[in-house]
Amino acid sequence: MASTNSLAESWTAEPMGRVAAPLREQVISALRQAIMDFQLKPGQRLVERELIEQLGVSRTTIREALRELASEGLVTVVPQRGAMVSAPSLEEAIDLYEVRAALESLVVQHFVEHASDDEVQRLVTTVENLAVVTARTDDVKELLAVKDKFYAVLIAGAKSAALQQLLEGIQARVQVLRATSLSEAGRSSEAVTELRAIAAAIRDRNAGLASQLTAAHVRKASITALNSLRKTEATL
Repeated sequence: MASTNSLAESWTAEPMGRVAAPLREQVISALRQAIMDFQLKPGQRLVERELIEQLGVSRTTIREALRELASEGLVTVVPQRGAMVSAPSLEEAIDLYEVRAALESLVVQHFVEHASDDEVQRLVTTVENLAVVTARTDDVKELLAVKDKFYAVLIAGAKSAALQQLLEGIQARVQVLRATSLSEAGRSSEAVTELRAIAAAIRDRNAGLASQLTAAHVRKASITALNSLRKTEATL
């Protein structure tokens, strides 16, 4: 999974501007997005000198940003080697998927209890949009972007800031694993079927069934991703 490419070869970023957000927050946001979009890949080194040159900020700002991203689990700091984009181990991935299954089930339950009818319909619409995109393309980045809209509506309708913060943190850490899962032949179509069942249970305001289906969906998605990790670790 590791890459020896320099940052300039994989990620082109504009120098940070002087806008309302503090410079440190701008750097954190830019790096986080580059990791989420796979411009910066798991295992890729984050060389301070290159980050300073590309973003036009101080070494202190870069180090503060890397510390924050390390606390989020997106960056790993290795003694004597510096920072790199985190690449979850098999053991970590198993734990992350279990936590994700529990969290998403709870978010769905909150959504059923608190979402308006309009929010429920918006959720159904995101699933049908995913079906359209799935039929048109197998581009994983595009599929993830559309599926993320489902989660955006779900989190908003659940009306829980604490659950939102927790789930978004987990989603960021498993992004590479989600991409692996969706890239498996036929998995994106299966995901649409599973999400349609979840949406139907939500529309019926059946919190118990919707939660169960959500946990099953996450665990089904984990099978492909974890199998891929097992193969990768076996070759190391």
